[in-house]
Amino acid sequence: MGAAQHHLSTTGRAVMTLALLALAQGAQAFNSGSTGADGDLAPAVDTVITLPPSGILNYANINIPAGVKVTFKKNATNTPVVLLVAGNAVISGVIDVSGRPSTASGTAGDGVLADDGNPGEGGPGGYGGGRGGRPGAVDLIERLGGKGLGPGGGIAAGRATCNGLDWELANTVGYGGGTGGGFGTVGGTSSAYCVEPAVGSVYGAAELLPLVGGSGGGGGQGGRNWAGSGGAGGGGALLIAVSGTLTITNTTGKILANGGRAGDVATVGCDSMNRASGGGGGSGGAIRLVATTLAGNGEIAATGGGFGSYTCGYRGGAGGVGRIRLEAENITRTAATNPAASSAQPGPVFIAGTPTLKITSVAGVNVPEPPTGVADVRLPANTTNPVTVSFATTGVPVGNTVRLAATPNNGPEVSVVSTALAGTPQAATATASINLPAGASTLQATITYTVVVAMGEALSRFAQGERVERVTLMASLDGRASRTLLITASGREFEASPEALATLRLASMGG
Repeated sequence: MGAAQHHLSTTGRAVMTLALLALAQGAQAFNSGSTGADGDLAPAVDTVITLPPSGILNYANINIPAGVKVTFKKNATNTPVVLLVAGNAVISGVIDVSGRPSTASGTAGDGVLADDGNPGEGGPGGYGGGRGGRPGAVDLIERLGGKGLGPGGGIAAGRATCNGLDWELANTVGYGGGTGGGFGTVGGTSSAYCVEPAVGSVYGAAELLPLVGGSGGGGGQGGRNWAGSGGAGGGGALLIAVSGTLTITNTTGKILANGGRAGDVATVGCDSMNRASGGGGGSGGAIRLVATTLAGNGEIAATGGGFGSYTCGYRGGAGGVGRIRLEAENITRTAATNPAASSAQPGPVFIAGTPTLKITSVAGVNVPEPPTGVADVRLPANTTNPVTVSFATTGVPVGNTVRLAATPNNGPEVSVVSTALAGTPQAATATASINLPAGASTLQATITYTVVVAMGEALSRFAQGERVERVTLMASLDGRASRTLLITASGREFEASPEALATLRLASMGG
């Protein structure tokens, strides 16, 4: 580590603790719970709304006219966008929480080489892409791209040999571009020779509880002269809950949470020894619409982002699609969404109180509350490896261990296992010792614990009738669980549904 300075960035979701909204019964209309404190949202021109710390906006009514686009500035904890509406909402313009593209590289770029390889930013509530590899000498680790962020982050293909020969020394290219971020479907593979990189995985529940956005694509590999392009950002996460009618107007109305497109790679000036590759596209994000009546055939989309064009080297993979959920007592809409939506009667907006896992400090530096979202922990230049990382849990049995992974901007992931959790199930702590890579890294913690037989049987109805044996929580630097998995006795994995999360919540409270 020496004098290298480390910056640790947060990419996790903040777990919002809203009260459960009552299910509609009989003729009772759905109640969004909006206080109306933010008045009417009726912009006349394109508007960027700064999200409050909670991410929740309480409107009386929403009316976005045709030709007007509404986007959102992320808050410090990068929460999803939550729009609660007491009356009605008419979307004749555009609401957009899509991920951002990564910059183009080399001669395909804007001529400013300093931004080559920069990843795309995730939409609000979504995750960013991995950085593209820098240009340089054969063994320079910075030539390796970075993994995309998020539970389904795309992978940056590492340097490899092909038929036993070093790819560069033998003029045989044995590496590929970054793979696409996954979410509702897996990310796309990159074009590669003698390399089969992993892809971004599927995660999340169809009900979008908890609400989480899309993942970023992996970064492409750098060549001797040109940088690889970075991975694109995943689509954000959006919830619109309307007590009355939510209308997405035909033709002009749009609600978008698409993944970003990866930047192009050098189109001229590359040769057999300078094969910079492209990054992966970001996955689509999450859109959940809840209302008494859902009307209108306007566009609702959470598609994956594409890969950039390339000349030599290899392309990245396309991002997987996101998830869309429609909940209403009366759905008059007939148009399809992209991807296809799941649908149901209105359910709870959020479930609170599930078990939690949190990173509390790194090398003695406390993680801020709330985190800033960028370089949340800055370690002094004289910090030496290994460093100690501390964790705190609630609702998790003691004696279990945490797996900590550090993902650098460039190069492979580093992981370690913590000490056993000590304390009580209601409040426990553990530590891990890790050699952090030089430069900026993103930390992710994962814990898997065994549930008692009675709880496993109770959870079996959420796992196709098979007894659940273990539960896995995943959290990034801000510590909020962004993914919960149920693992059965045979090893099958199921995303925890809202009902399963409620069962776990009661168990964590001793119920």
